Parts: sequence; structure tokens; C-alpha cells
Amino acid sequence: MWALKCYKCECCGSDYVSYKALKYHFRQKHFGKVHWEECGHEVPRERLQHHSEPVQERSTMQTHKLSWENLEERNIKHMTTEISKTCRMCSRRFGTILSRENHELQEHRFTASKRAQMSIGFSPHHMLECKSPQELQRFADENIRPASGPQSAACVAEIMALLTRIQACFPVPTSRVIQGGSYIKGTDTQGCSEIDIVLFSDVFADVNHCKKQLTEGLDALRENLKQTSHGNRILMGKRAPLSLRFNFVCTEGLHSHSFEIMAYWDILGPAPSTDLKLHLYRRLYLCDDSDMAQLCALALLPYQVDFVKASVARVKELTRLMIHWFKTSFANSTEENKFRKLPSSYTVELLTIHIWELAGKPLLFSLVQGMRAVLKLLVRYAEIEVVWHRHYCPTFPIFVKVKQKHTRPFILDPANPTVNVCDTCNAWDEVALVARHSLLKPLFSGVRAEPPWLFTDDW
Repeated sequence: MWALKCYKCECCGSDYVSYKALKYHFRQKHFGKVHWEECGHEVPRERLQHHSEPVQERSTMQTHKLSWENLEERNIKHMTTEISKTCRMCSRRFGTILSRENHELQEHRFTASKRAQMSIGFSPHHMLECKSPQELQRFADENIRPASGPQSAACVAEIMALLTRIQACFPVPTSRVIQGGSYIKGTDTQGCSEIDIVLFSDVFADVNHCKKQLTEGLDALRENLKQTSHGNRILMGKRAPLSLRFNFVCTEGLHSHSFEIMAYWDILGPAPSTDLKLHLYRRLYLCDDSDMAQLCALALLPYQVDFVKASVARVKELTRLMIHWFKTSFANSTEENKFRKLPSSYTVELLTIHIWELAGKPLLFSLVQGMRAVLKLLVRYAEIEVVWHRHYCPTFPIFVKVKQKHTRPFILDPANPTVNVCDTCNAWDEVALVARHSLLKPLFSGVRAEPPWLFTDDW
């Protein structure tokens, strides 16, 4: 049987059955247009100067006419801004991952050998050099698992005291505070402890008012924190548009925690109704302003934290190993591939929970078998498709539309049906390459799948 040849447009990713049809499409849709880096869209040459003006100076008519009926157009517009379709060398955005990869090969000579050179970078004395499960456990206890006992108690006390300071120093009164990050979820490691703080305030009338006031409020918080007794142990990071970032050093263990402080109006409240959550999902789906979407999604942080926290202690231990693997197995980004994005810690957490669920949710299991299962799945990343239905049902219109449009790997945020968390990475091919080399390391030499991990034999 003859295979049907497909002609794909490299500008937008559309498929056509003939070269003539592709050529006609190009002349109708892309001819005479220039790709504008700032927004990722194509703009007619004659309107390029007008398009480069600040957004505030342009007409807002298009924004006002957007409604629930034109979801397909909005979805396509949003998909073009995803990191997964952004070149890791020059940050140019494309309509599909395939067109991005073709661009990287043709324009940047990103061949297989170059990928290997820029991807693999195992650190000295890597945990994969361990030769037994017992040796891996000792390595994890000494180098990965965070401190426990009195040191952990002292750390908790210091963080709680700092949280009180943050609330007092923020110039806007807060109605509710929620916490997230690896430290709160129990997946932090010795070298990576993240704490996200969201300050909800009723002073903000809506998202636009919040964006206007947020910069001044975070600047004031920055200066106020420097004047407190904790100020000499706070190392402020680079300015971010919507958050304040800094490292805080604990006195007891001389280790640090990475803080990110954000603020917003309490759009859901502590006990939202189902209708209110569905309204937020629709708002997120329709939103084409990344800053606004980020602020609105802060209301879902408690549900994301609870989802990860609900897993058993052994799963969190496996998650720490995988986070450590990501941090110690890849070559550092260079000036050439400075736009490369590896999966986020949240993506790693969800991927590990999925593997655990495939194994039947055992309370105790071999960490070597668990790591081997996760790495084997990463090698087959193009087959990853994970969805949970704890906060939205399979017939929910937004979920249906997102699933129809998805590209693999696909892990839908369990608390937000509009976000594929895998889209924060544009280097899944590198992840698969490093995972394949990792499986050849001494830790997995001669290891075969054992119950309940027999399903990995098919991988």
C-alpha cells in the first residue's frame, strides 16, 4: 500500500497533500510577512513599524471582541508562544515542534553528534556509579535527603519567622497566604529547596489593578526586608516582573532556601464552588496575556501542592533522586544553546507520581527499579500521555479541546486543564539521550524488572 506523502508548512505546521497546495497556502497566509520575535507572530511588512509600538499605545478593540465562542482561534494563538516550540539556540518560535527541529538542524547545524556534545555532562562521583541498591540508598541519605531532627525543626522555625516578616513588610494588607514549592511538598533536596509564597489581598480590584500595583509593592517589600534582622542573610536575585526572588540562609545548617514571593487578589477564596473553579478555567483558557494567566493560576497553587503531598514518602524519595539526576547529568548551557529549557521540577514530580501509579501505588519499593522505570519512560518521551481527573471531568469542554490539540509528551496539570506541563521544555530529545546513556551506567547493570515493575519490560 502506498504511503500518502505529507507536505508541512514550516511557518505554521499545517499539513497539505501536495506541494502545489502548500505553495498556495504560503502565498495566501505567509507571503510578505515578517516573523516578529517580541510576540512570536507574523506581521505584514507595511505594518511592522506600527506593530513595534508599545502594547499600551495600540487599539484594544481586538481584546474586547474576544469571547467564549472563538476558542479555536485563541487556542492556536496561545500554542505558538509555548516554550516547547521555541528554538533552543535563537529563541525563535514555530507553529510545531517538527518545524522548530527542522530549523535547528538547517540553521544551527544541530546534528545528532552536536546534540550529544551539548547534552551529556555527568558530574564526577555521580549516583549512577553506585553498584547496588544499598549503595544508592547511602548516597541518597548522605547527599540528597534534606536534614532531619533538630536541624530540620530549627529550619522550620526560621522559615515561619521569615514568613511573618514578609507579611508585615508587604505594604498591602493580606487576607490569605498560601505556600508552595519543593520544601512545602516534601520533595526538596540538600542543594535545592524552593519555597513559593502567594500573598492574597482584597485590596486588588482585579488582575489589571494588581499588575499596576504589584511592582511598587514588591519593590517596597524588597527594601523593607533588607532592613529587618533577617536582612544580612537574604541575597536578592534578579528583578522579575511579577515576583520577588531571593535566597535565605539558615543560621543552623548554613544552607539556603530559594524564595519566590507573589501577590494577587483572592479570585477563588479558601473554599470555592465548582462553578467558580470552572469559571477560572475558562478565563485561563481564553487568556492570551502570559502575565495575566500566571497571576490567575496562582489561585490553583494549593491544589497542585496537595496533589504532590498526597503521595507516600517513598515516592518523594524517588522524586528527589530524579530531580538530582536532572541537575547532575546534563551539560551546562552555553552561549550557543542558552535558550535550552529542561523539564521543571513540577514536571518531574508529576512524571514520578505517574510511574508510581502504573506500578499500583506500592507503599515500599526499590529505588533502583523506580529510577529505571522513569528513565525508560523518558527514552520514550514521545509516547507520554498523562491525565488526572480530580478537578475536572473528561467531558469538560476545555479539557476536550486541549486534549485534541495536544502534542506529546503530554502531562496535563492535575489542577489546571489548560496547561501541559511538558510544554515548559524544548529539549525532550536531549532528555531521552541522557536517559539512554544513564541506563548503561553501573547502577542498572544486569538489573531486570521485578514486581510491580514488570510493565517496563514492554519499554
